[in-house]
Amino acid sequence: MTAPAKPHVFDATADRFQDEVLQKSLTTPVLIDFWAEWCQPCKTLGPILEKLAGEYHGAFELAKVDVEAEQQLGAAFQIRSIPTVFLVKDGQLVDGFAEALPESAVREFLKHHGIEPAAAPVEEPVEAQAPALDPHAEVVRLRSEVAAQPDKAELRLDLALALLDTGAAHESEQLLDALPANLATDDRSLRARARLGFIAASKDAPPVPTLEAAVAAQPEDLQARYLLGARLIAAGRDEPGLEQFIEMLRRDRAFQDGLPRKALIDAFRVVADEDLVGKYRRKMSSLLF
Repeated sequence: MTAPAKPHVFDATADRFQDEVLQKSLTTPVLIDFWAEWCQPCKTLGPILEKLAGEYHGAFELAKVDVEAEQQLGAAFQIRSIPTVFLVKDGQLVDGFAEALPESAVREFLKHHGIEPAAAPVEEPVEAQAPALDPHAEVVRLRSEVAAQPDKAELRLDLALALLDTGAAHESEQLLDALPANLATDDRSLRARARLGFIAASKDAPPVPTLEAAVAAQPEDLQARYLLGARLIAAGRDEPGLEQFIEMLRRDRAFQDGLPRKALIDAFRVVADEDLVGKYRRKMSSLLF
């Protein structure tokens, strides 16, 4: 399951730093938090900063920089210890601190620079969402519609996608193969093809628990990692699957003629969550470049 996004908090990367930090600071102050997973003081300060970013309702933005993943940014800011926090306003670095301050001291730091909590935004009423469709019932409905309108290719694509959701990969692939050219290159068709690729790759693979045990016992077994990632993506468990492919790329990007990168690109076609795809595209870029 994807962790819920924290308001006014984002991961900063070298390739997007100009737009997401410097450009943004022209209108909104940006606090940059340099941290790492192994840093114990970071685990004290980080949650305080994230809490305040939410409570201040956009009076400042919090840019998180993992110094292990973003060594280029760490070097550019001459980071010698972590946590280190910098405040950027109007495109310029104006102040900072290099310790895990208590919440009261962070509030005082922000106040000193004229940053006060903004009013909470007025939330629009949320419309009631329609209940999720039963994929098996959807297949029955679409079979009826296809029978009534056999020349309507869009319905056959809808049926292929519904069949894929029920696990009927073979029939789904047959329908996709028979689509006219304009629909064969449709984004939904390409996404379905990529998902079918993961289903085919993991067809004869051991079940997920067995593969998880194999990877835990032998982290360098990249073939097991690939099969595990393929099974997870095929089952709709997107983030754990992407994590396996990222770990493959981290350990050996050249494995099987670049399979880790290819698996990630195919997975990006399958995953519908754009925020999740963006997160893992940034991770991939930091490893490749």
